[in-house]
Amino acid sequence: MIPVNKPPLVGPGAKMAVVSLASSFKAELLPTGLEALRRLGFNPVVAQHASAKMRPYFAGSVSQRLEDLHGAFADPEIAAILCTRGGYGSNYLFSGLNLDLIAANPKPLFAYSDLTNLQCRVLDETGLVAFHGPMVTADFAARDGVDTPSFLAAIRGVPYKLGAAEGLRVLKGGRAEGTLYGGCLSLLTASLGTPYAVRTEGKLLFIEDVGAKPYQVDRMLRQLILAGKFEGIKGIVFGEMLDCVSPGADPLLIEEALLRVLEDFDFPVGIGLRSGHVSRGNVTLAMGIKVELDLTDAPALRFVEGATRA
Repeated sequence: MIPVNKPPLVGPGAKMAVVSLASSFKAELLPTGLEALRRLGFNPVVAQHASAKMRPYFAGSVSQRLEDLHGAFADPEIAAILCTRGGYGSNYLFSGLNLDLIAANPKPLFAYSDLTNLQCRVLDETGLVAFHGPMVTADFAARDGVDTPSFLAAIRGVPYKLGAAEGLRVLKGGRAEGTLYGGCLSLLTASLGTPYAVRTEGKLLFIEDVGAKPYQVDRMLRQLILAGKFEGIKGIVFGEMLDCVSPGADPLLIEEALLRVLEDFDFPVGIGLRSGHVSRGNVTLAMGIKVELDLTDAPALRFVEGATRA
């Protein structure tokens, strides 16, 4: 087991690097996202190649994206790293990642969506806590796009609790504790059969996606199960599962499908936690640290330790 590698806490006025590691973004959204970070008291610094574009849909070349990422980790003045958006393309970076550099200079890296497997790989190989949370043009640029309390608690190293106010509700009751791990379901599944397959076994999983029909969610979960990735799982919290519906079908079909595919597992299951692809208020989840899941009277996911260190 690789020990947990907590980054230093991020204080007021800290510099935050803004990088693009997958797809390019809409230029008009960047100033709004940067200003939102400044209002929180931080100093965002846009990386050299963050606004680059390379056909057909990438945010610059592989070397440009790696240069920005490695430069942000190596720069002692940068306290945290935020991605502009997801999209597609971070899988091109895997073979070039300097994991020794990242491990030696731990910093919060905020991302989700296409960045799921990059975050999981860094966590798996270096122990660096992964911050599944808001991105600059995807969330900070949107009105009510960020759940500020969880974002600040995570970077300040304060234990925090998420519950009904953050969308969490019960699908199957019970209590569990374990190490939080996960991200976007489509990406977790896409890692299978590669040298970078996610290491979900024995974890307490957070799983979310957007625009996947219930049968597609069922199929991806079955693929993870058949690959042995649910061995020893402590519990699962699903995200908002935004637009995971079938045209003309009962909106609750997704919940029925989840309960059906998980019926042979005896662990608590929650749903609705707004992190990742969400309608509003993107919640920050710190992956790789211990949490407690209580799906009894008042649903709660508790971070019993801080995600950063003094």
